[in-house]
Amino acid sequence: MANSSSSSILFSCYPIILILILTFSDSRIHVASIGVGINYGQIANNLPSPSRVSTLLRSLNITRVKLYDADPNVLKAFSNTQTDFTIGLGNENLQSIANNPIKAQQWIQTHLSPYLPQTQITSIVVGNEVFNLNDTQLMSSLYPAMKTMYDTLVNLGLNSRVSITTAHSLTILSNSYPPSNGLFRSDLAQYLNPILNFHSQTKSPFLINAYPYFAYKDNPNEVSLDYVLFRPNQGMTDPNTNLHYDNMLYAQIDAVYAAIKALGHSGVEVRISETGWPSKGDENEAGATPENAEVYNSNLLRRIEQNQGTPANPTVPVDIYVFALFNENMKPGPASERNYGLYYPDGTPVYNIGLQGYLPELALDTSSSSSSSSSFFGSVSSSVIIHVRKLAFFNLFSFFIFLFFVYFE
Repeated sequence: MANSSSSSILFSCYPIILILILTFSDSRIHVASIGVGINYGQIANNLPSPSRVSTLLRSLNITRVKLYDADPNVLKAFSNTQTDFTIGLGNENLQSIANNPIKAQQWIQTHLSPYLPQTQITSIVVGNEVFNLNDTQLMSSLYPAMKTMYDTLVNLGLNSRVSITTAHSLTILSNSYPPSNGLFRSDLAQYLNPILNFHSQTKSPFLINAYPYFAYKDNPNEVSLDYVLFRPNQGMTDPNTNLHYDNMLYAQIDAVYAAIKALGHSGVEVRISETGWPSKGDENEAGATPENAEVYNSNLLRRIEQNQGTPANPTVPVDIYVFALFNENMKPGPASERNYGLYYPDGTPVYNIGLQGYLPELALDTSSSSSSSSSFFGSVSSSVIIHVRKLAFFNLFSFFIFLFFVYFE
């Protein structure tokens, strides 16, 4: 039996003990529903295994993932995880698959069918930024490859489960200002018209990789940093529509809608297949800092959380895949290309990003291949309460509590 002095110490410790137990045994993060995806690039030699990445993304409650290939290791690792996957058919395959149903069926039966339905693959991106390459043979192969892949899905009874699309960069626009005057490059109209008809007929989205960062980097003295980072600013008003824009990304999206309309098409949804901000760059890459990356992505997520549409399409919530999950140390090009990740390969966040100012720290389990159970990203796909369990620390803490009681017994 503890003496009265010991008992008073013990009772005085109860509030602290209770707080610590509640803090470390079952922390609860209340977050809102967000419809956002993540790009999972793998041009690196130091990334965690797909099984660890699966644990990481599930702990973050991220349920929409976009790949640039159809990596079997990734698709197997995410089996039965309820993660919605977009996979990629590389540019190198376009010419061989265009107008060749046998090749298309071989690709589908190798890269898609073996993983259904355990892995939820809902879209195939056929080619990426093909019109950036100035390869007329490749550009001519893009639509036929998309059509052949779709027809093959129809023949296999998979077209209601899996959609076909492709991703473009904003360089396909010849004009984007003001947004209502958005136009595609005239030399691309012959390729884009059949693709837009395809999207209209199959109800698949038109994908754009949009980076306001590039506009700022190229003209830091003329482009407002606040405007590209979603911070309070004067913005701009489209003189044709009188619509006000307080950020560049929404203006870019509406410029694409206007370009689609200018080619005589309607009813095609524009989605953002990539957007992000680098945390590091070369000396001539203005604005590539962790501070700006944090502001861009955190403000972007707040916008998505609110289910915002653009000024010209206010009832259509912006659909976005953030680029990217990890820094990729083997990507060619300037330093910024290797520093778009939200995470370092060891699982720690590159910078603090969260919803409503909350940023729980990612805790790695170094004794196993499992990643963490802490979220800085928030809930992505459903309104949930994330239970962040730090069991190793709690077990150790419980042991000390036990010793405390034994000592005063």
